[in-house]
Amino acid sequence: MRAATQASLAVTGDGNDWLIVGASPDLRQQLSQTPSLWPRNDSRDSPITGVVLISGDIDAIAGLLVLRERQAFTIYAPAALLALLTENDVFNVLDPTLVRRVAISPLQPVQCGGGLTLTLLPMPGKVPLFRETPGATEAEAGATYAALLQADGKSMIVAPACADITDAVLAQFRHADVVFFDGTLFTDDEMIEAGLSVKTGTRMGHVPISGPNGTLDRLASLPARRIFLHINNTNPILLNDSPQRRQVEAAGFEVAFDGMEVHP
Repeated sequence: MRAATQASLAVTGDGNDWLIVGASPDLRQQLSQTPSLWPRNDSRDSPITGVVLISGDIDAIAGLLVLRERQAFTIYAPAALLALLTENDVFNVLDPTLVRRVAISPLQPVQCGGGLTLTLLPMPGKVPLFRETPGATEAEAGATYAALLQADGKSMIVAPACADITDAVLAQFRHADVVFFDGTLFTDDEMIEAGLSVKTGTRMGHVPISGPNGTLDRLASLPARRIFLHINNTNPILLNDSPQRRQVEAAGFEVAFDGMEVHP
């Protein structure tokens, strides 16, 4: 099993300007390992021109603090997620004279640089853990999104969190060339069986890979290239020789890894 960082993707449509989808806490390490995202001159410079926020979870926004070195970029997010940043003073380290915050509405395409068109797709989800009602035993619904990115007639969807693969979700995925999808847990009770939590995957807002109405079943008919990301360290698909890894690969799915490059 190779070590893996938390889920962030860098996307470009022109090879010059890059958009980050999901600002994970591991973003600094990911940038240091990706030469195409290094500064292009001797000054403080970055080819990263934008960041898309698709969830309010800590592992989807904390990486913004890595990008505080007085460089210009734009944060694209629904108004509610931008409000989350405003409510927490720590994000004031992002200089407002350099870092624009652009509120975008779900299902409304926007041009976001790098030759990319971005559309936010609503996903079944839950509120961030730090916003849950203390002692809640059931998942509390909250806004979660997938990012649809289009360039040169190709399209990619990034959906690292999804609580249920509904018919509406399937319809949104149907015409994509590549789908990065929530691979958090292989079985719904995986964290419980490992003795690490009392919560099921469904309770945490993640549809399991296996089982009735799991990802392997529900996404089986998609013509897209299907890649699991946001994989918990309890998930046996991280082991190259595990039966579960062989099962997902036999079903036509891939497992993302650090440094993976995908060309739709």
